[in-house]
Amino acid sequence: MTEATTARLDEWAKKQTAAEDLIPLVGRLYRNNDVLLTLFGRSLQGKSVTGMIKAHRYARHFLGEELDIETTLEVVRALADLDLGPARIDLGRLIVKLNQQSASTADFLAAELDQVIGAQSSDDEGVRDVVLYGFGRIGRLLARILIDRAGGTGMRLRAIVVRRGGENDIVKRASLLRRDSVHGKFDGSIVVDEENNTILANGTLIQVIYSDDPSQVDYTAYGINDAIIVDNTGKWRDEEGLSKHLQSKGASKVLLTAPGKGDIKNIVFGVNDSDITDADTILSAASCTTNAITPVLKALNDRFGVRNGHVETVHSFTNDQNLIDNFHKGSRRGRAAGLNMVLTETGAAKAVAKALPELKGKLSGNAIRVPTPNVSMAILNLNLETPTTVDELNAFLRETSMNSPLRNQVDYVASPELVSTDLVGSKRAGVVDGLATIVDEDRVVVYVWYDNEFGYSCQVIRCVAEMADVDTPAFPVVEQAEAVVEAEPEVAPV
Repeated sequence: MTEATTARLDEWAKKQTAAEDLIPLVGRLYRNNDVLLTLFGRSLQGKSVTGMIKAHRYARHFLGEELDIETTLEVVRALADLDLGPARIDLGRLIVKLNQQSASTADFLAAELDQVIGAQSSDDEGVRDVVLYGFGRIGRLLARILIDRAGGTGMRLRAIVVRRGGENDIVKRASLLRRDSVHGKFDGSIVVDEENNTILANGTLIQVIYSDDPSQVDYTAYGINDAIIVDNTGKWRDEEGLSKHLQSKGASKVLLTAPGKGDIKNIVFGVNDSDITDADTILSAASCTTNAITPVLKALNDRFGVRNGHVETVHSFTNDQNLIDNFHKGSRRGRAAGLNMVLTETGAAKAVAKALPELKGKLSGNAIRVPTPNVSMAILNLNLETPTTVDELNAFLRETSMNSPLRNQVDYVASPELVSTDLVGSKRAGVVDGLATIVDEDRVVVYVWYDNEFGYSCQVIRCVAEMADVDTPAFPVVEQAEAVVEAEPEVAPV
């Protein structure tokens, strides 16, 4: 064995040791202090040893070199010694800032995190009850996210409301939560109590309530009060229909996981979530496509100006389509979803204007449903006010994904081997495919991938947190994106 090989193996062993020491610290900070640690936007919660090392390797696309995992361990140990309250801390950006200071690690952290030191709260203080009305594709993913974040974030999943489907209803519901053909197995333990109609998932006790009428549920009978009801059924989309939820005892606010009709505010988190007020009792989280394209469109419009354009979505089939040819009230959707590309309409382009009024009347849109179960793509064909180049446009979008207030909504990749399944589980609303970008002066085509199930569910959770008035500060504070780096975009990992 050569000396170089031996050195590489020794280096890998050191990384493994550091990762093994880092994992329990990350977990304890999350469980005990509600501190979520990330590395340039990638969560470190629940990472394996190799996953932790890979996350540090990913940092080279921001720093030009791999982030030293032993440095991260030193910083996290210092964080664990502080009496921190709820916070989201990006260790990558924090370490970059630390390296620019002359202060010691302890002094730097004490000054940087002064706002949340000693700010811990009791387990139940300020925790908001959440109820999922409907338990389909989005409902179950929301449940997974809320269960995963139990004990933190100020939100607590208390119940799901469904129509009884048969004798073994609760067992089947729990099984669908436990196993998912697209998103994989549930990470943890699920125990069903058929007598009391409860599901115990990783310590979160979920009451299963059977009801056909959203106005006739007494949530207080289950100890649920002041609850935010997340309507995943899509059956009621106007104020009159959704207000039925508010007639039930214990319910105080409603969030629809579909585009709202009439005067209901359609919220795309990161773009117009500032429109949410304490007085709002009924809101919509818009659609998955609207959430995917609006943040990218906002960034482009702010920087280059969007004169007009067309949005074409290549969308995975959904549960409203037929498995085989059969009658469907919608045009073309009656044909077999797994065998056909189906041309259909989408209101996403027009819906952008509800969150971004400056684009009203500027966009048209259409959709093609394709035989894949998840992950979709939006093709933004735009005419800009300001001419640009491929390098400038991609550098701007890459910078937006890293160092702007939209960094939790917009991601950027530039991999020549990227395909749709690589994006399953993406937490961002939309992921720009840099290698597909086309520019001809003021005419541009931008390709945006999105996990239309999980990415959208993450946006919904962000809306719920805002409605619950869960104020979790993020560190270090990120201001508006600075000047665009005029450089060839680096290739981000798949």
